[in-house]
Amino acid sequence: MSDPLAVIAGLPGVPEAVEEAREAVDRLYRHRVLRRRSPEVSAEAALRGARASAALAGEDVPLDALRRGEVSSPVVQGALRASAELGRLGSTWRSTPRQVLARVHTLAAVGLADEADIGRPRTGAAAADPLALGPAPTAEQTAARMDALFTLVTGQTKAPALVLAAVVHAELAVLRPFGIADGVVARAAERLTLVEYGLDPKSLVPVEVGHLELPYAEGLRAYLQGTGEGVAAWVRQCASAVTLGVRETTAICEAMQRA
Repeated sequence: MSDPLAVIAGLPGVPEAVEEAREAVDRLYRHRVLRRRSPEVSAEAALRGARASAALAGEDVPLDALRRGEVSSPVVQGALRASAELGRLGSTWRSTPRQVLARVHTLAAVGLADEADIGRPRTGAAAADPLALGPAPTAEQTAARMDALFTLVTGQTKAPALVLAAVVHAELAVLRPFGIADGVVARAAERLTLVEYGLDPKSLVPVEVGHLELPYAEGLRAYLQGTGEGVAAWVRQCASAVTLGVRETTAICEAMQRA
């Protein structure tokens, strides 16, 4: 088919979940605090999203410690660097996704991988399996699937941004194209897709916070089944993560309004 994402967008429960997430984001964007403090809210959401992404990678640290700059974990620092860079990468995500992912990995993997391997696709097996997903595809299989993913990102699709973002996230998480720090890269790419494809153009929703509250690895295992049911379950889970992220940002807005 010319638009393979259209099939996913029509799977049972997906249209309803996507619409619910869209409505939640629309409600958030009408919050009065955002009329004058949108950049502050976006910065706080980015910090919370980075903390959640690091927690999903096994490094759960207090938010206050991040604000005080007291965390030296390379996983956490990598998540923070990747999150901070997303605003500068948006304009090239649609045209050169391969280079964007290499840049995100370069930021996320400092202190975790050999310098020569940072930002480069793996050529051997992926030793790391932090989510117990099982063996990753071979380097050759991964390269082929990554090419297909880049075609989706740079191509024309009528599927909602959330569907594309869910597929981008899942493919990167299960393929583990770099062999280390792939989870942080996958979650950053999902966030970038939601922003650049119009669901969250101001980058206000820390979808990573939502994933932290949900059965993250279980959702990816469902996607790995390759069935319509499994893929639909993952997309619905991503929609729930967006809705939970909206709740987090709404709390940020309410706190700013009370201050």
